[in-house]
Amino acid sequence: MFDEMSQMQPLPSIVHFTKLLGAIVRMKHYITAISLLKQLESSGIAEPDAYTLAILLNCYCHMNRVDLAFSVLGSTLKLGYEVNSTMLTTLMRGLCREDKIGQVVELFNDMGAKGFQLNIVTCRTIIDGLCKTGSTSAAIELVKKMEERNWETSVTIYSMIIDGLCKDRLVAEAFNFFSKMIHKGISPNVITYTSLIHGLCNSNQWKEATKLLNEMVNEKIKPNLVTFNILVDAICKEGKVAEAVEIVEVMIQRGVEPNTVTYSALMDGYRLLSKFHEAKKIFDSMVGRGCSPSIQSYNILINGYCKKQRMDDALRIFHKISRMGLVPNTVTYTTLIGGFCRAGKPLVAQQLLNEMRACGQHPNVITYSTLLDGLCKNQCLAEAMTLFKDMEESGLHPNIVVNSILIDGICRAGSIKDAKELFYSLPSKRLQPNVHTYSIMINGLCKEGLLTEANMLLRKMEGSGCSPNGRTYNIIVQGFLQNNETLMAMQLLQEMVEKGFSPDSCGRFIVVGLAVCYVITYNNLILCLCNSNQWKEATRLLNEMVNQKIKPNVRTFTILVNALCKVLIAILSVKGVFGNFVKRLPGMGTWSVVVLMRECIDSYIVCECNIAAGVFTYIYLRTNNAVSCKPKGGFYRAGKPVVA
Repeated sequence: MFDEMSQMQPLPSIVHFTKLLGAIVRMKHYITAISLLKQLESSGIAEPDAYTLAILLNCYCHMNRVDLAFSVLGSTLKLGYEVNSTMLTTLMRGLCREDKIGQVVELFNDMGAKGFQLNIVTCRTIIDGLCKTGSTSAAIELVKKMEERNWETSVTIYSMIIDGLCKDRLVAEAFNFFSKMIHKGISPNVITYTSLIHGLCNSNQWKEATKLLNEMVNEKIKPNLVTFNILVDAICKEGKVAEAVEIVEVMIQRGVEPNTVTYSALMDGYRLLSKFHEAKKIFDSMVGRGCSPSIQSYNILINGYCKKQRMDDALRIFHKISRMGLVPNTVTYTTLIGGFCRAGKPLVAQQLLNEMRACGQHPNVITYSTLLDGLCKNQCLAEAMTLFKDMEESGLHPNIVVNSILIDGICRAGSIKDAKELFYSLPSKRLQPNVHTYSIMINGLCKEGLLTEANMLLRKMEGSGCSPNGRTYNIIVQGFLQNNETLMAMQLLQEMVEKGFSPDSCGRFIVVGLAVCYVITYNNLILCLCNSNQWKEATRLLNEMVNQKIKPNVRTFTILVNALCKVLIAILSVKGVFGNFVKRLPGMGTWSVVVLMRECIDSYIVCECNIAAGVFTYIYLRTNNAVSCKPKGGFYRAGKPVVA
């Protein structure tokens, strides 16, 4: 059309050309518009005027070339045309889009100082741009300057600031600004309240959000669909789906019809509670009320089927998406890939990745890490390595999570050398191993019996500023135990406890194993002492064992009692009273035995006898107090000694 117009005789007026260029800009064909403007000028059809220069400036701003837009502004001033508020608004919006906040504020001050009239639309555009780029503090400063110059401020401007503060999670500051707004006599509207409710929900203050909703209703301000959806979504994320359903019922009573966003929020809430059946009921209810499911709704269904490993149903929903005129997105494919990996079908998942690429959907880091994890856990290491290289070649840089997954897979395959090579190459990729990465590597070293290296890595981990957690300690303690390095395992366990960690559910057997090792160690020491007639030292070790909260077992007591009984029999035989002692022993309680021994032995051996009696008493007390140490065989019955 432009070519036809430029060849017409006489030529159409510049107004017609400008209208055509405006239409092209609205279609977002900015490069074409710039080319045609230059063609107009070079062919002599028209000289640049305020309108064509404004179009050119607008195109450059949308193309993120504000530097060229400033050149156009300079040309406008040089040619003597007036710079209007529309041009300034466009320029400031372009600066905001490029996150050049300092230049926005500078231009605002400069234009005001030079007497340029900035209308309310310009100011609102600037504040909106600043808030959307996270520069809410700069927006607040502009509002203060507007107030100083007695420029008009409105509920729209204040709501923008409140929304920006809430998105920055500065909810307290947002409420302060809200109070200031009311103090100035500016009444809040539904957008103001909705922004505050959203801020409270993002801060997990959904009870306060509900109170604010009630306050909003009391102020005769009707909540809209967006307000209700924000509240429903937040409450569902808290796991309070029943309360969310009640809010939906209130919505319907107030004449606000739930939409796809509402139903999807409820479905997602049930998904988080692993109540897939309820999520499916919400989906059916949504369809029954004539509300078309979104891609998010279908993704939630696919996720539920994948978690139940009902992959045929998941694929059925996947194929239905296309029939409904929707396009499966990255989340859809990633969910399915994860489902097939968990179902032990990683190669099917790999085919889905190829299909995803063919359909124009770009896999992200989560997609790659999901498939990589599935390949590694299903012993497809060669395919995992190929996928890792494909990821690097596609321009996606594998992060520490992806590298950790591959290191784990290589360790599982027993290729510890390759795992070490990849691990130690991380710094060259500008990646810092995290506690999970270190734990994986330590586990791999322990499984290969490289305990010294594993312990060195633990120390290096601490030195690099990445403190080991309870899982790291559980892994290395288990590794030392499995390699029969009990003493070192005990030292690491002690270190673990001193740092405030305790074994988790996966590591409980470690504690049991160490407890047994502790008892065995003490038992062996006590036996050695008894065999060398150092039974006083043996009884001292028993007390130490108890003080360390290590429960003696049957063998502990059997070793001590056997040794002390031999000593006692020897002493009684020397004194000629052993026969009399044995005759009176059957049927007697432990305390009677102690008294009898005191009667039978003179003061020369009272000390030794007391030790023996103490052991008997100790056993008696532990047995009758139902401690987990019960004598075997016929040595004790109901707490009473019986002579074999």
